[in-house]
Amino acid sequence: MKLENALKNFHPKSPTFGNVAGCTSPDRLTGTDIMAAVGMAESQAKFGMTAYFAKNDISEKDKFSTVEALVQYAKKITPKLVAKAAGKKLGYCLIVLARMAFEDYARSAGSVCQCSACSGEGMVNKKVTTTKYSSRAAIFPSFSMSQLKRYTNTERNVVETEKVICESCNGKGQLTHRCRCKGRGKVLDEAQTKLQDVPIYKDCPRCAGKGFNRVPSSVAYNAIRHLVPDLTQSSWSRNWKPFYEKLSRKCYTEEYEAERIFNKITQEQM
Repeated sequence: MKLENALKNFHPKSPTFGNVAGCTSPDRLTGTDIMAAVGMAESQAKFGMTAYFAKNDISEKDKFSTVEALVQYAKKITPKLVAKAAGKKLGYCLIVLARMAFEDYARSAGSVCQCSACSGEGMVNKKVTTTKYSSRAAIFPSFSMSQLKRYTNTERNVVETEKVICESCNGKGQLTHRCRCKGRGKVLDEAQTKLQDVPIYKDCPRCAGKGFNRVPSSVAYNAIRHLVPDLTQSSWSRNWKPFYEKLSRKCYTEEYEAERIFNKITQEQM
């Protein structure tokens, strides 16, 4: 049984009405059996199970536990040059890198983030210059007893602020991490399609077939620069970036191990 099939047991189910009978096989796995398998898998691969549930937003506690486990793992494998460059700020740097690595691991084609242009409101303030006209009466003496009034029109530019729809998120207040391939990870290979006269698809070159854009390493670099101002780009690429990518791969490795253990436990129960 795949680990993703266990996610449905964490959400309430609505009753279905129809003439199709449910599975009544005595060898089927009930919800109690699946929860028991989850508990047994957590006892053997706690990191992987916690990371997988945190990635699927099962609980906020799992997210903190995953980041904490990443920090403990980072302390064991911290390169000497990284520790020397960070100095007394090493602990804060490890926390930042662990959070960024988890965000990169948990990102998917369906994940969204708050729009930074409008702060999630969907509307932004825009300055608009409008021209306003006004008339003013001037009184001039005349030879007669009456006075003459002449009206002069004046124009002036007034700068006003008005609410407009945010162009970055189109008023939604959120930005999706989905790639231009619409999350499929596949795009049409035009050259091969013309040659073979049938639709041929290939991995999207922008997302390497993942369907979403990963967190750029430059974001982690700018975050560390606030803690270590003397960190150069060459030092980051040579010492820090491989260390940061190793933290992200650790989550995938532990998830694979948790998947293997969960599959083995459920097969034994059937």
